[in-house]
Amino acid sequence: MVRYTKLGGVLISEGIITEEQLKDGIALQQKEGGKIGEALVKLGFVNEEQIVIALSKQLSIPYISLASGKLKPTPDQNLEELIPQEFAIRNVILPLSRNLNSLTVVMFDPLDLILIDNLRKISGCEINPIVSTRTDILRALEDFYGKDKIFRDAIDAVDDGTVTEIKEINTEETDLSLDKLISQAEQAPVVKLVDLLIRQAIDENASDIHLEPHHDKLSLRYRIDGVLYDMPSPSPSLYLPIISRVKILSKMDIAEKRLPQDGGLMVKIANRLIDLRVSTVPTIYGEKVVLRILDKSRVPLDLAKLGFLPNELDIIRKGIKASYGLVFLTGPTGSGKSTTLYAALNETKSSTKNILTVEDPVEYRLDGINQVQVKPEIGLTFANALRCFLRQDPDIILVGEVRDLETAEMTIRASLTGHLVFSTLHTNDAASAITRLVDIGVPNYLVTASTRLIVAQRLVRKLCTECKEPYEVDKNLPKGVVLKSPVIYKAKGCEKCNFIGYKGRTVIAEVILVDEDIRTAIHEEKTPPEVMAIAKNKGATSLLDSGLRRVEEGITSLEEVLSVAVVY
Repeated sequence: MVRYTKLGGVLISEGIITEEQLKDGIALQQKEGGKIGEALVKLGFVNEEQIVIALSKQLSIPYISLASGKLKPTPDQNLEELIPQEFAIRNVILPLSRNLNSLTVVMFDPLDLILIDNLRKISGCEINPIVSTRTDILRALEDFYGKDKIFRDAIDAVDDGTVTEIKEINTEETDLSLDKLISQAEQAPVVKLVDLLIRQAIDENASDIHLEPHHDKLSLRYRIDGVLYDMPSPSPSLYLPIISRVKILSKMDIAEKRLPQDGGLMVKIANRLIDLRVSTVPTIYGEKVVLRILDKSRVPLDLAKLGFLPNELDIIRKGIKASYGLVFLTGPTGSGKSTTLYAALNETKSSTKNILTVEDPVEYRLDGINQVQVKPEIGLTFANALRCFLRQDPDIILVGEVRDLETAEMTIRASLTGHLVFSTLHTNDAASAITRLVDIGVPNYLVTASTRLIVAQRLVRKLCTECKEPYEVDKNLPKGVVLKSPVIYKAKGCEKCNFIGYKGRTVIAEVILVDEDIRTAIHEEKTPPEVMAIAKNKGATSLLDSGLRRVEEGITSLEEVLSVAVVY
């Protein structure tokens, strides 16, 4: 026997939904939280107006809409002081009028007895409920409390010259102002401002948000296509409430300002779940905050869509189809290594394979893959996780990064016992990955026996297709730069690319498939350039050659390639 909520019973009795539909609504409510009415609306079984009209009829409670012009609180009754703005917005209720000890309140769900009881305690009045749709109440709330105006004033304060000097906070000030900071962080203008900063960054396809306090200003910058751009900054007077709000959302210690902290949160925009990794570090003027945006929906986890050249893609696919061995991705931070690894996992995963990953942190959540977050503070390191993995009957293992000898030895042990292991290293080119492992302390013969594929990669910005300009190649090119095309393209700038000249990024890569000749070279301890020369004779391209191919095709500019690829 299913136990229905009161609202569900009303909707069934009115013939608006069936029992089966209510069961589906309850299941969604239990999964995502919220109210049963919201779940039913999300499933498309009802609309907001049907719910409130049904309640109005069943409970003999008046229904009013925004269109009727009656959803306006009575002026000069101090209703905004009686019901605090933050409470009204959080619970979607609007005080309409007060008559002696009776307060008329517009609600979406008049059957929420706990909310009515809280209203009674806050206002000291008996509550007379009226129903309206959630959408209409939210619009009326904005008009009544002036939320939009307050928010705009907060944003514009920096332009008005309302600059408050930002000072380093000492321990005594922190102890005294902690409660006030929490209160300020939960105020609607600050909540709206933080939401706006995050939403704007996501709309701009930014990968990171930087909030940096300085002596007399607060700096806001977005990293877009690998480059940091200054954005209009909020008023410095809002610095502490903004930082506090971000910390609260990220489940950080709001009182700790002397030590770096890490946290995270998840936001939902238009049915897209987006992960945000948050990091704080203390500076002399306060805490600097960086939010890393991980939007899986904007990242094509498909090897064929990352921008690899056809021959590079063929070599990578040969390497990841091996039954065992080590596959290494190398490059600096922000070069797309994790995205390529996830795309490789996506291509190899199937119901017949057991795939385990250990990461720090888990950047993208993938269906059908078992992902583990390292926690060094409790002893869950890369090496310890790998030991556990070997008892979990794995087919493929991903290790976020090889940082030390213990982790390197465990990855090699796993690859030599019949497992395919993916991992990353920080080296300048593909061949240097071999010497890095040897430098860490791995015996040369183990590197030779275990390594199957090495990919070094960088990300370069793509020229805007709307405004890129052709020009003749300069005859005085840097040594080692050879272009077959007499005409290449450069950036100009237009409205489509915000006058930057570039829009989006693509990968350039150096790919080495370790065969017998490469193994022999490794065993003979040849230098990275010598190893790369052997690989190039077998069809591999260097980072520079890979980038120059994109220049000839008009995908990127020569300046972009030379900024990330070393010219020897």
